[in-house]
Amino acid sequence: MSKRIWDALTSLKLAIACLALLMVLTVACTLAQVEMGTSGAVDHYMRAFFVWWQPAAGGVKLPVFPGGALVGLVLAVNLLAAQIRRLQFTWRKAGLWVAHLGLVLLVAGEFVTALAQVDAQLAIEEGQTRNFVDRPKEYELAIIDPTDAKFDDEYGVPAALLSSPVPIQLPGTPLSLRMHRYLANSELRRRADADPKSIATAGVGPTVHVDEKPPVTVDDRANEPALFVEPIAAGKSYGVWLVAAAMGAQQQFSHGGRTYQLTMRPRREYLPYSVSLKKFRHDVYPGTQIPKNFSSLVRLDNPTTGESRDVLIYMNQPLRYAGKTFYQASFGKNDTLSVLQVVENPGWLLPYIACTLVTLGLLVHFVIELLRRQKKAAPAAEAT
Repeated sequence: MSKRIWDALTSLKLAIACLALLMVLTVACTLAQVEMGTSGAVDHYMRAFFVWWQPAAGGVKLPVFPGGALVGLVLAVNLLAAQIRRLQFTWRKAGLWVAHLGLVLLVAGEFVTALAQVDAQLAIEEGQTRNFVDRPKEYELAIIDPTDAKFDDEYGVPAALLSSPVPIQLPGTPLSLRMHRYLANSELRRRADADPKSIATAGVGPTVHVDEKPPVTVDDRANEPALFVEPIAAGKSYGVWLVAAAMGAQQQFSHGGRTYQLTMRPRREYLPYSVSLKKFRHDVYPGTQIPKNFSSLVRLDNPTTGESRDVLIYMNQPLRYAGKTFYQASFGKNDTLSVLQVVENPGWLLPYIACTLVTLGLLVHFVIELLRRQKKAAPAAEAT
């Protein structure tokens, strides 16, 4: 049995089957981007161990096809096992060893990216300074204390905790928050007489009706979460408030001489440095509206290291700093707003290293084989 398993793991047929399955998944993922968006399709087909299907009428989800994560894992095991079994550890096979290691590293790089990559955005206007980035696909309940005129105290509760059955205490404050209902995506409208009574008892919540909507993954739409939350301080309840991403008005109450604002916003990640936008440029080809260049001149200030310098970010020339990469992504407000895509991926070098190893391994193998054949042909040439 162990020999059969070993033969199966090192089979060339298994490698070809994995490559064929990856081709099918790539085509399916590409077509699904129209309905599911890029990230949704990639998560559904390429970064899952199985492709799941659920009947339109609801019910249990069923695995109907192996996902990219499972196929990639099997392919990586197959490459390693075949390398150990078939390749001789000699100089003649050195190139093939390096090429195989490069292929394994390429698959490993995708696993690192799927598990560790974090995408965020930095939207900044000319003259503004930001020391945080937003994660547009993640939300948080923000509690802001603007009592001090010099600065705001801000507290963020991530979406993963907004369904907590127990009250959440805000460190350093007398406040605790009791979550009544959290909707990952919602639609708001003015409450009609026929609508059921709202859970909310304070703020504008009692006049608003909330419909729960299925989460969206398409690129041109975003989820609009909503939350019914009850602030409690010193044993006193301040009512149940409706806080939603689609609401323009901030909800606020006072306790102990301090004012607290409640809002739902994209999750913020604060940075130990700040970025200031000095100038954004949107250049086009003369006589046309065809974009030629987008660029942002930013000022990078890091008080921890004493670093302060200007950096030009433009197409295909990102800023890499402190483990994050800032790409020029979009713009707005009559070319005064720049939107930078901020990517944190600890495995971003792995694909480059993997491709280099595969190329180097093949070159070494071809050179070794060429020299070996020339050496083998030399005696026959002398005899002739």
